[in-house]
Amino acid sequence: MPDPLFRCHGLRKRFGSSVAVDDVGFEIAEGEAYGLLGPNGAGKTTTISMVCGLLEADGGEVTLGGERLIDAPARVKARIGYVPQEIALYPDLTARENLTFFGRLYGLGGRALQSRIGEVLELVDLAGRADDRVSTYSGGMKRRINIAAGLLHRPSLLVLDEPTVGVDPHSRNAILERVAELNRDGMALLYTSHYMEEVERLCDRIGILDGGRMIAEGTRRELVDRLDRADRVELEVDGAAAAVAEGLAALDEVDRVQAADRHVTVLARGARRLLPRMLELAERHGAEVTSAQVIEPDLEAVFLHLTGKALRD
Repeated sequence: MPDPLFRCHGLRKRFGSSVAVDDVGFEIAEGEAYGLLGPNGAGKTTTISMVCGLLEADGGEVTLGGERLIDAPARVKARIGYVPQEIALYPDLTARENLTFFGRLYGLGGRALQSRIGEVLELVDLAGRADDRVSTYSGGMKRRINIAAGLLHRPSLLVLDEPTVGVDPHSRNAILERVAELNRDGMALLYTSHYMEEVERLCDRIGILDGGRMIAEGTRRELVDRLDRADRVELEVDGAAAAVAEGLAALDEVDRVQAADRHVTVLARGARRLLPRMLELAERHGAEVTSAQVIEPDLEAVFLHLTGKALRD
């Protein structure tokens, strides 16, 4: 296997007597999207700040393309695009003026810079508003220009810290589509969000931070499999709900059954394979199943199990 594009290991950071990050490490391959999750105060922002070279680590190492951040900070930082949670734009300047300013900071200029500005404006679907002041933009448009600024210099790794905070569902979906397109084109992504569905939609692998430590890492399927928890089946029946519940409770794969009015809730292992037997059993007890839904453990359940908190707490 080739070396990963990005690697960090042993990252540590202390603020006074408080340990914010303790021995954190992960890798990102070229063209991979990596999600970094954690409750508030878990150390995500501190970790990202060290990854981007904005905050000096007390220990550990960051490498990009085989080059250590500590050895060549300017070259490594130049290969990272950072999109902060806050809007890092000048509201009284137009989008084009903002991008021109940031492009020059990256060492770009002339026709090459103007051509690149046109490309990123098209990418975030704001070419038609390029010469309007950013102060006139909606929240979603500001978020998209924020991403455009991080893309000007064609980074190898794009770091996005809560890029959809405070935007409407339509704008949020537009941002996710653009980010997914960048990833499909081969850009490596490091992505944090308080929306679990975003991480599930975009990310190939996920790391979960809590208390400054990496407590779990893997694909969505690998993390869910760690939970080793039964699926939930919701049945709605006409007639004999109590008898159906009693019959289902006798099945070896069933852990728990609860009946209330016309609803029967079943916790069972391998529920999708078991569902035909459940329907057959209900029919034998004289009940008609009018609806059936299998709810498998999800990433939110894993997160709650590992941290004791919901992601948005």
